[in-house]
Amino acid sequence: MATQDIDPDAGIDDKSDNSLRMRAAEAIAVGIGLFVFYTSFFGAFETLIQRASFVGLIVIMAILLYPTGHGKPWRWLGIVVDLAMVGWVIVSAIYVVANFERIMVDLPFAEPLDAWLGFGTLIVILELARRTASLVFPIIVGGMVAYAFFGDVIPGAFGHRGFDIFYITEVIFLSDRGLWGMLVSIASTTLAAFILFGALLLHTGAGQTFFDLSARAGGASPGGAAKIATIASGLFGSISGSSVANIATTGNFTIPLMKRLRYPAPFAGGVEAVASTGGQLAPPIMGTAAFVMAELVGVNYWTIAAVAFMPAFLFYLGVFTTIHLIAKRTHLGQVDADDLPDWKAALNWQRLAPILAGIAGLAWGIWNGNSIQLTACFGMIGIIVAYTIGTMAGGGTWSEIAATLLRAFRDGGKGVVIVGILLVAAQVFVAMVNLTGVGIAVTSQIIGIAGGNIWAIAGIMAVVCLIAGMGLPTSAAYVLVAAVFAPVLIQQGLDPVMVHLFVFYYAALSVITPPVCVAVFVSSTIAQAPWTQVARDTLRLGGVGYALPMLFIAYPGLLLQGGPEAIAHAAFSGVVFVIAVAALSANQKVPVLRFASALFWIGVAVIALLPGWTASIIAAVLLIAALRWPERQAVSV
Repeated sequence: MATQDIDPDAGIDDKSDNSLRMRAAEAIAVGIGLFVFYTSFFGAFETLIQRASFVGLIVIMAILLYPTGHGKPWRWLGIVVDLAMVGWVIVSAIYVVANFERIMVDLPFAEPLDAWLGFGTLIVILELARRTASLVFPIIVGGMVAYAFFGDVIPGAFGHRGFDIFYITEVIFLSDRGLWGMLVSIASTTLAAFILFGALLLHTGAGQTFFDLSARAGGASPGGAAKIATIASGLFGSISGSSVANIATTGNFTIPLMKRLRYPAPFAGGVEAVASTGGQLAPPIMGTAAFVMAELVGVNYWTIAAVAFMPAFLFYLGVFTTIHLIAKRTHLGQVDADDLPDWKAALNWQRLAPILAGIAGLAWGIWNGNSIQLTACFGMIGIIVAYTIGTMAGGGTWSEIAATLLRAFRDGGKGVVIVGILLVAAQVFVAMVNLTGVGIAVTSQIIGIAGGNIWAIAGIMAVVCLIAGMGLPTSAAYVLVAAVFAPVLIQQGLDPVMVHLFVFYYAALSVITPPVCVAVFVSSTIAQAPWTQVARDTLRLGGVGYALPMLFIAYPGLLLQGGPEAIAHAAFSGVVFVIAVAALSANQKVPVLRFASALFWIGVAVIALLPGWTASIIAAVLLIAALRWPERQAVSV
């Protein structure tokens, strides 16, 4: 995800503008954090009031963080443009709040003023999406709006009757389907609550604890630095939910550590890119898509989190195993014992207490059957109480506690801005897809091309998802792809949760898939290596991720479907398959086969996927024998 870096002192003639802007941004960020905490505990406001207020706040915040003409001589003109954008959206939000009952009850016809406010607000949102993500996203959303206007002039299956500006305004502005739609509700409640929960967790000690535990768990073994990156990025990413943010957080520590131990720079960048991408696939946040998926599919969020656990475990098992085998073969160094934190430091009770209290708060909310946002709020309260007690017991002061919590609320508020802006735009895209019926047309075309063969459809879908998600943040890519393409597989009788997870995986993997592999670009910059070489090693390390979604179709037990035996068999076969693919990716040699080793690993992977326990057990025996053979040979020599 390409974003602008904000440097308070970078090339601004008017320093007071910069200083005032950053102070205002921090104040608004804290305000958003408090808004999220308040509505999580006491409940959201009326539907349109909650959503319009949230959109107004994040627009102000986005413009403060990503101003027009920052560092340019014409910054004064940028200030005028930014004030106009803020004013337009604030007026629109106030208009909707003041008229929310009429909008929801009377379903009013749009008038010229509504069209001006609605499309003006949409233009602002798309411009901010461009600033915070890339030009690709607003082009896609804007193209879908144009498609709604001009569908009557498009021939063939993709044509439709077309809609005038006032009808589209009613959908986008005067309803809860467009700018104030379901995705905006998710962003302003459950998603924002968990982002704030993660910010509190990281600021009260979880960040250092995660890194220390990762160092202790993997640092002393072959390829230790790469394993630290894998574990730490998985832990961070499960909370941050953004591959780019994850790379920026952990990569600045792990990549230099790997290079210092003489790991090839492309390999170091590849490890961080693939491990950070995996964080988007791991509960609880999953690149913020878990909450969106729950709403789109119509199931409980905790169901999505539970179903996603085993695939995420298999993904990281594949990455970890590939690293281990490469490290043993190429003699990648481990981290010196002197550089590893001792267990006492890693399990420091003052840093560990907020983590345990946060988990306990979540468990309490789940046990009581509370809403997701109230459950997250209980977790936040647990973190705050435990951090306060631990800091005071350790000799800290109230001012230190207040400063830490203020930073956490500030970063939590900032954390919802980008994803909030993108989900507002994505909601407009979804509304236009539903309005025009383009999803039905796409479904018919793909089924026709594949001839109704479910594996052919899945293959086409995988390629389409990877291409459609390129250059987009995961949550936005998932929503866009799911809105248009998920119905294709659902029509084949597959479970909707399985289908949405299938789409989500390939949308997430698009950030490491060339040529537009954003996560690779960021990682290669830190590693100071050519992005093409980093991409090569990233694909090698993360190869199992591309196969996993296909396993969902072959083995629904991976997604906790089909009863205990089906789940156990799927887990067993999945582990064997993943390790075989890891061995293939690591170019692991089987001494007696020499140049046929790759064919052997492919054979083991295929056997692991055959129906029945017998095939899975045979694959496991072959796998274990082949992996242990080099060790016995080394001993005998």
